[in-house]
Amino acid sequence: MKDDKKILENLAKVFAEKFPGNPRKFFAPSRINIIGEHIDYNGGSTLPCAIEIGTYAFARENGLNKIRAYSVNLESYGELDLENLVYDKNLGWLNYLGGMAKYIKEAGYEFSGFDLVVEGNIPTGSGLSSSASLEVLVGQVIKSLFNLEISYVDLAILGMKTENDYLDLQTGIMDQFAIAMGRENSAILLDTASLDYSYIDVDLKNLEILILNTNKPRSLVESKYNERREETQTALYILKKYVDIENICQLSSFENWEEILLHIEDKTLYKRARHCVEEDLRVKAMVKAMRDEDYQKMGKLLDDSHRSLRDFYQVTGKELDAITEGARMAEGCLGARMTGGGFSGCAIALVEKEAKEKFSQQVKAYYKEKTSRNADIISSNIGSGPREIL
Repeated sequence: MKDDKKILENLAKVFAEKFPGNPRKFFAPSRINIIGEHIDYNGGSTLPCAIEIGTYAFARENGLNKIRAYSVNLESYGELDLENLVYDKNLGWLNYLGGMAKYIKEAGYEFSGFDLVVEGNIPTGSGLSSSASLEVLVGQVIKSLFNLEISYVDLAILGMKTENDYLDLQTGIMDQFAIAMGRENSAILLDTASLDYSYIDVDLKNLEILILNTNKPRSLVESKYNERREETQTALYILKKYVDIENICQLSSFENWEEILLHIEDKTLYKRARHCVEEDLRVKAMVKAMRDEDYQKMGKLLDDSHRSLRDFYQVTGKELDAITEGARMAEGCLGARMTGGGFSGCAIALVEKEAKEKFSQQVKAYYKEKTSRNADIISSNIGSGPREIL
């Protein structure tokens, strides 16, 4: 994985070739979600944090009314007319730029064209929110280049709107919020129904959260993500006949939530709803375990979350199941689970620092045996949000 120094050196070279001039430098992180998966669009609480791998950009105003952009990772160039921002499947990655620009303009902010070169070190299709990182990065570029007073909460909302309305991908707000609002050594306890949030200190002592990359890319647009959202909305429609709630995760505050869920006769819909309620309860339990420094409990909650995502929500798959199984059997691991949208991508594991090397060897060997694929084990600090690099 390319480090930031090499990326910045390469971006300087590429920008000089594509758009001679003096650019400014920007960065937006990626994210992991410690717990609270697939409930950000069901009114639940999540516990994500920004990590110090992400997407970098060199940018400058161009005096035109268009965005001229080049992706180093994709070796792809394109232009967008700021007066005609319409989703076009053939534009690929440029739609993320187009959506952010469109909705920033519609929110009443004025800006003109700019040149942009981007490069990231987020593994492609890993579930670490490369798309949200790019959205927030573009928002940061526009905010900084044109001195706009856009809040970071609003940038997160506009990023979600880009995915929901521009790309027709019915994701929640967690990814964009975690990236836009990230704080060093802190997780964000986010109530996705109200957008109330607080920072939770992450002090793991002699432990570390490692990222386990299955190296099986996945695309949410091509997955069953939207199907899961439709299923939970159908479950909510049924439940609202019996209890006054606005989202499924509100049931976690009812002592008799298990009894209420029995009103859902369809077995699949029941499992989807049960995951949402139990996952919301696990978020609350995780915050308490972190504050109590109860690391064994933290590990168990990770394991329980993965089992629920596998058995009830059914968004894991062969690779994610194999890599988490390998992690749990490896030396120094307290617990592991998939992170992100699922359908392959990455998992996380809570691991003793002194066992990290042995752990990595054992997980890679087990995963290779089970899937014939090579896994990558990634270590990254919990970092802050988007910024201009001065």
